[in-house]
Amino acid sequence: MDIRLISAESVTEGHPDKVCDQISDAILDDMLRQDPHSHVAVETCATTGQFFVFGEVNSEGYSDIQSIVRDVVARIGYTSSDIGLDAASCGVVVSLTGQSAEINQGVSRLDASQESVASQEERYEAQGAGDQGVIFGYASDETQTLMPLPIYLAHRLSMRLAEVRKEGIVPHLRPDGKTQVTIAYEGNTPQYVETVLISTQHDPEVDSAWLQEQLTKHVITPILDEVCADRIAHDQYRVLVNPTGSFVLGGPAADAGLTGRKIIVDTYGGAAHHGGGAFSGKDPSKVDRSAAYAARWVAKNIVAAGLAHRVEVQIAYAIGVADPVSIDVETYGTEAQGISREMIQHAVHEVFDLRPAAIVDQLDLLRPIYSKTAAYGHFGRELPEFTWEHTNKVQQLQQVIAAMK
Repeated sequence: MDIRLISAESVTEGHPDKVCDQISDAILDDMLRQDPHSHVAVETCATTGQFFVFGEVNSEGYSDIQSIVRDVVARIGYTSSDIGLDAASCGVVVSLTGQSAEINQGVSRLDASQESVASQEERYEAQGAGDQGVIFGYASDETQTLMPLPIYLAHRLSMRLAEVRKEGIVPHLRPDGKTQVTIAYEGNTPQYVETVLISTQHDPEVDSAWLQEQLTKHVITPILDEVCADRIAHDQYRVLVNPTGSFVLGGPAADAGLTGRKIIVDTYGGAAHHGGGAFSGKDPSKVDRSAAYAARWVAKNIVAAGLAHRVEVQIAYAIGVADPVSIDVETYGTEAQGISREMIQHAVHEVFDLRPAAIVDQLDLLRPIYSKTAAYGHFGRELPEFTWEHTNKVQQLQQVIAAMK
Protein backbone atom coordinates (compact mmCIF):
# COMPACT_ATOMS: atom_id res chain seq x y z
CA MET A 1 0.00 0.00 0.00
CA ASP A 2 1.12 3.56 -0.75
CA ILE A 3 0.34 5.13 2.64
CA ARG A 4 0.36 8.86 3.33
CA LEU A 5 0.07 10.29 6.84
CA ILE A 6 -2.16 13.38 7.03
CA SER A 7 -2.57 15.39 10.25
CA ALA A 8 -4.82 18.17 11.51
CA GLU A 9 -5.05 20.04 14.78
CA SER A 10 -7.72 21.71 16.87
CA VAL A 11 -7.61 23.88 19.98
CA THR A 12 -10.00 24.24 22.89
CA GLU A 13 -11.98 27.35 23.73
CA GLY A 14 -9.37 28.19 26.37
CA HIS A 15 -6.53 28.57 23.87
CA PRO A 16 -5.39 32.24 23.84
CA ASP A 17 -6.19 32.78 20.15
CA LYS A 18 -9.61 31.15 20.55
CA VAL A 19 -10.39 33.30 23.59
CA CYS A 20 -9.81 36.31 21.34
CA ASP A 21 -11.97 34.88 18.55
CA GLN A 22 -14.81 34.28 21.00
CA ILE A 23 -14.61 37.81 22.38
CA SER A 24 -14.65 39.35 18.89
CA ASP A 25 -17.65 37.26 17.83
CA ALA A 26 -19.50 37.93 21.09
CA ILE A 27 -19.14 41.67 20.40
CA LEU A 28 -20.36 41.14 16.83
CA ASP A 29 -23.38 39.17 18.07
CA ASP A 30 -24.25 41.84 20.61
CA MET A 31 -24.23 44.53 17.91
CA LEU A 32 -26.22 42.44 15.42
CA ARG A 33 -28.78 41.70 18.14
CA GLN A 34 -29.42 45.43 18.47
CA ASP A 35 -28.87 46.45 14.83
CA PRO A 36 -28.82 43.64 12.22
CA HIS A 37 -27.19 45.98 9.71
CA SER A 38 -24.19 46.73 11.93
CA HIS A 39 -20.88 46.84 10.10
CA VAL A 40 -18.29 45.34 12.41
CA ALA A 41 -14.60 44.54 12.14
CA VAL A 42 -13.40 43.91 15.68
CA GLU A 43 -10.07 42.41 16.71
CA THR A 44 -8.98 41.26 20.15
CA CYS A 45 -5.50 40.59 21.46
CA ALA A 46 -4.59 39.14 24.84
CA THR A 47 -1.58 38.87 27.09
CA THR A 48 -1.05 38.25 30.79
CA GLY A 49 -4.08 39.70 32.59
CA GLN A 50 -4.90 42.10 29.78
CA PHE A 51 -7.19 42.35 26.73
CA PHE A 52 -7.11 44.98 24.01
CA VAL A 53 -10.22 45.29 21.80
CA PHE A 54 -9.85 47.43 18.68
CA GLY A 55 -11.31 47.88 15.22
CA GLU A 56 -13.98 49.66 13.17
CA VAL A 57 -17.72 49.69 13.83
CA ASN A 58 -20.83 51.35 12.38
CA SER A 59 -23.89 50.40 14.42
CA GLU A 60 -27.06 51.87 15.89
CA GLY A 61 -26.51 49.69 18.94
CA TYR A 62 -24.27 50.18 21.98
CA SER A 63 -22.20 47.34 23.40
CA ASP A 64 -20.70 47.20 26.87
CA ILE A 65 -17.36 45.82 25.70
CA GLN A 66 -15.94 45.46 29.21
CA SER A 67 -18.83 43.25 30.32
CA ILE A 68 -18.75 41.16 27.14
CA VAL A 69 -15.03 40.44 27.53
CA ARG A 70 -15.42 39.43 31.17
CA ASP A 71 -18.48 37.27 30.47
CA VAL A 72 -16.68 35.35 27.72
CA VAL A 73 -13.54 34.83 29.77
CA ALA A 74 -15.59 33.61 32.76
CA ARG A 75 -17.69 31.24 30.63
CA ILE A 76 -14.55 29.65 29.25
CA GLY A 77 -13.33 29.00 32.79
CA TYR A 78 -10.66 31.59 33.50
CA THR A 79 -11.94 32.70 36.90
CA SER A 80 -8.85 32.74 39.12
CA SER A 81 -5.42 34.28 39.06
CA ASP A 82 -4.19 30.90 40.34
CA ILE A 83 -4.63 29.53 36.79
CA GLY A 84 -3.24 32.67 35.16
CA LEU A 85 -6.35 34.72 34.39
CA ASP A 86 -9.29 36.07 36.38
CA ALA A 87 -12.26 37.40 34.41
CA ALA A 88 -13.27 39.69 37.27
CA SER A 89 -9.94 41.50 37.55
CA CYS A 90 -8.34 41.35 34.08
CA GLY A 91 -7.68 44.62 32.30
CA VAL A 92 -9.76 45.58 29.25
CA VAL A 93 -8.70 48.39 26.90
CA VAL A 94 -11.08 49.40 24.08
CA SER A 95 -10.29 51.41 20.95
CA LEU A 96 -13.11 51.33 18.37
CA THR A 97 -13.57 53.82 15.54
CA GLY A 98 -16.08 54.22 12.70
CA GLN A 99 -15.78 52.24 9.49
CA SER A 100 -14.06 54.02 6.59
CA ALA A 101 -16.58 55.94 4.48
CA GLU A 102 -14.87 54.67 1.32
CA ILE A 103 -15.26 51.04 2.40
CA ASN A 104 -18.85 51.66 3.45
CA GLN A 105 -19.60 53.18 0.02
CA GLY A 106 -18.40 49.99 -1.63
CA VAL A 107 -20.65 47.80 0.50
CA SER A 108 -23.92 49.51 -0.41
CA ARG A 109 -24.88 52.30 -2.80
CA LEU A 110 -28.48 52.53 -1.55
CA ASP A 111 -29.50 54.79 1.31
CA ALA A 112 -32.25 53.81 3.76
CA SER A 113 -35.07 55.38 1.75
CA GLN A 114 -33.95 53.72 -1.50
CA GLU A 115 -33.49 50.32 0.14
CA SER A 116 -37.04 50.32 1.51
CA VAL A 117 -38.51 50.45 -2.03
CA ALA A 118 -35.81 48.55 -3.93
CA SER A 119 -36.52 45.16 -5.48
CA GLN A 120 -34.51 42.14 -4.42
CA GLU A 121 -32.51 42.29 -7.66
CA GLU A 122 -31.75 45.99 -7.12
CA ARG A 123 -30.52 45.26 -3.59
CA TYR A 124 -28.34 42.38 -4.76
CA GLU A 125 -26.76 44.50 -7.49
CA ALA A 126 -26.27 47.51 -5.20
CA GLN A 127 -24.35 45.73 -2.45
CA GLY A 128 -20.79 45.10 -3.50
CA ALA A 129 -18.21 43.02 -1.71
CA GLY A 130 -16.80 44.69 1.40
CA ASP A 131 -13.29 44.00 0.15
CA GLN A 132 -11.43 42.09 -2.49
CA GLY A 133 -10.74 38.49 -1.59
CA VAL A 134 -10.18 34.92 -2.72
CA ILE A 135 -12.31 32.44 -0.78
CA PHE A 136 -12.37 28.64 -0.66
CA GLY A 137 -14.92 26.02 0.35
CA TYR A 138 -14.41 22.28 0.59
CA ALA A 139 -16.29 19.03 1.08
CA SER A 140 -15.37 15.34 1.02
CA ASP A 141 -17.47 12.24 1.54
CA GLU A 142 -14.97 10.65 3.95
CA THR A 143 -17.19 11.60 6.93
CA GLN A 144 -20.94 11.89 7.45
CA THR A 145 -20.65 15.67 7.77
CA LEU A 146 -18.65 15.76 4.51
CA MET A 147 -15.54 17.07 6.27
CA PRO A 148 -11.97 15.76 6.11
CA LEU A 149 -11.55 13.10 8.78
CA PRO A 150 -8.39 14.50 10.50
CA ILE A 151 -9.87 17.93 11.30
CA TYR A 152 -13.27 16.48 12.15
CA LEU A 153 -11.72 14.08 14.67
CA ALA A 154 -9.44 16.77 16.10
CA HIS A 155 -12.42 19.07 16.73
CA ARG A 156 -14.47 16.30 18.31
CA LEU A 157 -11.59 15.50 20.67
CA SER A 158 -11.22 19.18 21.62
CA MET A 159 -14.93 19.48 22.32
CA ARG A 160 -14.86 16.35 24.46
CA LEU A 161 -11.77 17.61 26.31
CA ALA A 162 -13.63 20.79 27.26
CA GLU A 163 -16.71 18.76 28.20
CA VAL A 164 -14.89 16.45 30.64
CA ARG A 165 -13.23 19.50 32.20
CA LYS A 166 -16.46 21.44 32.70
CA GLU A 167 -18.44 18.43 33.95
CA GLY A 168 -15.68 17.32 36.32
CA ILE A 169 -15.39 13.90 34.67
CA VAL A 170 -11.61 14.35 34.60
CA PRO A 171 -10.63 16.60 37.53
CA HIS A 172 -7.68 18.99 37.67
CA LEU A 173 -7.96 20.19 34.07
CA ARG A 174 -7.64 23.84 33.11
CA PRO A 175 -9.09 25.66 30.05
CA ASP A 176 -6.17 25.75 27.59
CA GLY A 177 -5.64 22.75 25.36
CA LYS A 178 -4.87 21.34 21.92
CA THR A 179 -5.53 18.15 20.01
CA GLN A 180 -3.96 16.68 16.91
CA VAL A 181 -4.84 13.61 14.85
CA THR A 182 -2.82 11.75 12.22
CA ILE A 183 -4.70 9.54 9.78
CA ALA A 184 -3.12 7.05 7.37
CA TYR A 185 -4.53 7.35 3.83
CA GLU A 186 -4.23 5.11 0.82
CA GLY A 187 -4.91 7.44 -2.07
CA ASN A 188 -7.83 9.58 -0.93
CA THR A 189 -9.26 6.92 1.38
CA PRO A 190 -8.57 6.96 5.15
CA GLN A 191 -7.32 3.58 6.39
CA TYR A 192 -6.48 3.85 10.07
CA VAL A 193 -5.76 6.21 12.96
CA GLU A 194 -2.00 6.50 13.41
CA THR A 195 -1.50 9.05 16.23
CA VAL A 196 -3.64 11.01 18.68
CA LEU A 197 -2.03 13.91 20.53
CA ILE A 198 -3.60 15.86 23.38
CA SER A 199 -1.95 18.73 25.22
CA THR A 200 -4.04 20.03 28.09
CA GLN A 201 -3.46 22.54 30.84
CA HIS A 202 -3.75 21.03 34.33
CA ASP A 203 -3.20 21.62 38.03
CA PRO A 204 0.39 21.28 39.32
CA GLU A 205 -0.22 18.09 41.32
CA VAL A 206 -1.40 16.01 38.35
CA ASP A 207 0.56 12.84 37.56
CA SER A 208 1.27 12.47 33.83
CA ALA A 209 0.61 8.70 33.70
CA TRP A 210 -2.75 9.17 35.46
CA LEU A 211 -3.66 12.00 33.08
CA GLN A 212 -2.92 9.90 29.99
CA GLU A 213 -5.02 7.05 31.39
CA GLN A 214 -7.95 9.37 32.15
CA LEU A 215 -7.88 11.13 28.78
CA THR A 216 -7.61 7.85 26.91
CA LYS A 217 -10.60 6.45 28.81
CA HIS A 218 -12.85 9.52 28.81
CA VAL A 219 -11.83 11.47 25.70
CA ILE A 220 -9.94 9.49 23.07
CA THR A 221 -11.61 6.07 23.14
CA PRO A 222 -15.25 7.31 23.19
CA ILE A 223 -14.68 9.74 20.30
CA LEU A 224 -12.76 7.29 18.13
CA ASP A 225 -15.36 4.59 18.76
CA GLU A 226 -18.16 6.98 17.80
CA VAL A 227 -16.61 8.68 14.77
CA CYS A 228 -14.63 5.82 13.29
CA ALA A 229 -16.95 2.92 14.21
CA ASP A 230 -16.54 0.38 11.40
CA ARG A 231 -15.31 2.98 8.88
CA ILE A 232 -11.56 2.81 9.57
CA ALA A 233 -9.26 0.87 11.91
CA HIS A 234 -8.67 2.52 15.29
CA ASP A 235 -7.57 -0.33 17.52
CA GLN A 236 -3.82 0.35 17.36
CA TYR A 237 -2.60 3.92 17.49
CA ARG A 238 -0.01 5.96 19.31
CA VAL A 239 -1.18 8.23 22.13
CA LEU A 240 0.78 11.32 23.16
CA VAL A 241 -0.40 13.39 26.14
CA ASN A 242 1.49 16.55 27.14
CA PRO A 243 4.74 15.47 25.45
CA THR A 244 6.82 18.02 27.40
CA GLY A 245 5.72 16.38 30.65
CA SER A 246 3.61 19.16 32.17
CA PHE A 247 1.34 22.01 31.09
CA VAL A 248 0.45 24.08 34.17
CA LEU A 249 0.77 27.66 32.91
CA GLY A 250 -1.53 28.27 29.95
CA GLY A 251 -3.91 30.74 28.36
CA PRO A 252 -2.85 34.35 27.76
CA ALA A 253 -0.46 34.16 30.73
CA ALA A 254 1.71 31.72 28.77
CA ASP A 255 1.14 32.83 25.18
CA ALA A 256 -0.30 36.01 23.67
CA GLY A 257 -3.59 35.58 21.82
CA LEU A 258 -4.98 37.29 18.72
CA THR A 259 -8.21 37.13 16.72
CA GLY A 260 -7.95 35.27 13.41
CA ARG A 261 -4.72 33.40 14.06
CA LYS A 262 -6.21 29.89 13.80
CA ILE A 263 -7.59 30.04 10.25
CA ILE A 264 -6.64 26.47 9.30
CA VAL A 265 -8.17 25.15 12.52
CA ASP A 266 -11.29 27.18 11.65
CA THR A 267 -11.64 25.61 8.19
CA TYR A 268 -10.43 22.25 6.84
CA GLY A 269 -7.24 21.45 8.68
CA GLY A 270 -5.07 22.00 5.63
CA ALA A 271 -7.02 19.61 3.39
CA ALA A 272 -8.02 22.56 1.21
CA HIS A 273 -6.67 25.98 0.32
CA HIS A 274 -7.43 29.01 2.48
CA GLY A 275 -7.98 32.55 1.26
CA GLY A 276 -6.42 35.66 2.69
CA GLY A 277 -8.88 36.45 5.46
CA ALA A 278 -9.96 35.22 8.88
CA PHE A 279 -13.58 35.09 10.07
CA SER A 280 -14.18 36.13 13.69
CA GLY A 281 -15.24 39.66 14.51
CA LYS A 282 -16.44 40.39 10.96
CA ASP A 283 -20.07 41.00 10.00
CA PRO A 284 -21.39 39.21 6.89
CA SER A 285 -20.83 42.17 4.55
CA LYS A 286 -17.21 40.97 4.66
CA VAL A 287 -16.89 38.25 2.03
CA ASP A 288 -13.91 36.82 3.90
CA ARG A 289 -16.56 35.35 6.15
CA SER A 290 -19.91 35.19 4.34
CA ALA A 291 -18.52 33.94 1.03
CA ALA A 292 -16.40 31.33 2.81
CA TYR A 293 -19.63 30.04 4.34
CA ALA A 294 -21.27 30.13 0.91
CA ALA A 295 -18.36 28.27 -0.68
CA ARG A 296 -18.68 25.50 1.91
CA TRP A 297 -22.45 25.41 1.20
CA VAL A 298 -21.79 25.00 -2.53
CA ALA A 299 -19.13 22.33 -2.06
CA LYS A 300 -21.19 20.36 0.44
CA ASN A 301 -24.25 20.33 -1.80
CA ILE A 302 -22.19 19.09 -4.76
CA VAL A 303 -20.88 16.15 -2.74
CA ALA A 304 -24.26 15.48 -1.11
CA ALA A 305 -25.83 15.39 -4.58
CA GLY A 306 -23.45 12.60 -5.55
CA LEU A 307 -21.83 14.64 -8.31
CA ALA A 308 -18.29 14.18 -6.95
CA HIS A 309 -16.56 12.59 -3.96
CA ARG A 310 -14.31 15.57 -3.20
CA VAL A 311 -14.77 19.23 -4.14
CA GLU A 312 -13.02 22.55 -3.63
CA VAL A 313 -14.81 25.75 -4.63
CA GLN A 314 -12.90 29.00 -5.20
CA ILE A 315 -14.68 32.36 -5.37
CA ALA A 316 -12.98 35.74 -5.94
CA TYR A 317 -14.41 39.24 -5.38
CA ALA A 318 -13.49 42.86 -6.07
CA ILE A 319 -14.36 45.56 -3.54
CA GLY A 320 -17.60 47.33 -4.38
CA VAL A 321 -18.56 44.82 -7.10
CA ALA A 322 -21.49 42.48 -6.51
CA ASP A 323 -20.79 39.66 -8.95
CA PRO A 324 -17.83 37.42 -8.19
CA VAL A 325 -14.78 38.02 -10.37
CA SER A 326 -14.44 34.25 -10.75
CA ILE A 327 -15.95 30.97 -9.59
CA ASP A 328 -14.00 27.74 -9.99
CA VAL A 329 -14.93 24.18 -9.02
CA GLU A 330 -12.16 21.60 -8.58
CA THR A 331 -13.25 17.96 -8.30
CA TYR A 332 -9.81 16.25 -8.35
CA GLY A 333 -11.02 13.71 -10.91
CA THR A 334 -13.62 12.32 -8.47
CA GLU A 335 -16.73 13.19 -10.55
CA ALA A 336 -19.49 10.60 -10.76
CA GLN A 337 -19.66 8.51 -13.93
CA GLY A 338 -21.01 10.47 -16.89
CA ILE A 339 -20.50 13.84 -15.19
CA SER A 340 -17.70 16.26 -16.01
CA ARG A 341 -16.17 19.04 -13.94
CA GLU A 342 -17.46 21.53 -16.52
CA MET A 343 -21.03 20.25 -16.06
CA ILE A 344 -20.75 20.68 -12.29
CA GLN A 345 -19.35 24.19 -12.69
CA HIS A 346 -22.24 25.11 -15.02
CA ALA A 347 -24.74 23.73 -12.48
CA VAL A 348 -23.18 25.87 -9.72
CA HIS A 349 -23.65 29.02 -11.83
CA GLU A 350 -27.28 28.04 -12.48
CA VAL A 351 -28.23 27.15 -8.91
CA PHE A 352 -26.26 29.49 -6.63
CA ASP A 353 -26.37 33.29 -6.48
CA LEU A 354 -23.05 34.24 -4.92
CA ARG A 355 -23.45 38.01 -4.79
CA PRO A 356 -22.82 39.21 -1.20
CA ALA A 357 -26.39 40.41 -0.49
CA ALA A 358 -27.81 37.20 -1.95
CA ILE A 359 -25.54 35.12 0.28
CA VAL A 360 -26.66 37.07 3.34
CA ASP A 361 -30.33 36.51 2.46
CA GLN A 362 -30.07 32.85 1.49
CA LEU A 363 -28.01 31.86 4.53
CA ASP A 364 -29.83 34.27 6.89
CA LEU A 365 -26.60 35.77 8.16
CA LEU A 366 -27.85 38.98 9.82
CA ARG A 367 -28.42 37.13 13.09
CA PRO A 368 -26.38 36.89 16.32
CA ILE A 369 -25.13 33.37 15.54
CA TYR A 370 -21.40 33.89 15.40
CA SER A 371 -20.28 33.15 18.97
CA LYS A 372 -21.01 29.47 18.29
CA THR A 373 -18.63 29.48 15.33
CA ALA A 374 -15.68 30.89 17.27
CA ALA A 375 -14.42 27.58 18.69
CA TYR A 376 -14.30 24.01 17.30
CA GLY A 377 -14.55 24.97 13.65
CA HIS A 378 -16.91 26.90 11.41
CA PHE A 379 -17.70 23.86 9.26
CA GLY A 380 -18.89 20.31 9.78
CA ARG A 381 -21.05 21.13 12.82
CA GLU A 382 -24.66 20.64 11.82
CA LEU A 383 -26.24 23.11 14.23
CA PRO A 384 -29.56 24.81 13.39
CA GLU A 385 -27.86 28.20 13.11
CA PHE A 386 -25.21 26.96 10.67
CA THR A 387 -27.26 27.32 7.50
CA TRP A 388 -24.20 26.84 5.28
CA GLU A 389 -24.23 23.18 6.37
CA HIS A 390 -27.70 22.64 4.85
CA THR A 391 -27.91 20.39 1.78
CA ASN A 392 -30.99 22.15 0.43
CA LYS A 393 -29.69 22.59 -3.12
CA VAL A 394 -29.10 18.92 -3.90
CA GLN A 395 -32.24 18.43 -5.98
CA GLN A 396 -31.69 21.58 -8.04
CA LEU A 397 -28.12 20.60 -8.83
CA GLN A 398 -29.21 17.11 -9.87
CA GLN A 399 -31.94 18.56 -12.11
CA VAL A 400 -29.52 20.88 -13.91
CA ILE A 401 -27.04 18.04 -14.43
CA ALA A 402 -29.79 15.73 -15.71
CA ALA A 403 -30.90 18.36 -18.25
CA MET A 404 -27.36 18.51 -19.67
CA LYS A 405 -27.04 14.76 -20.20
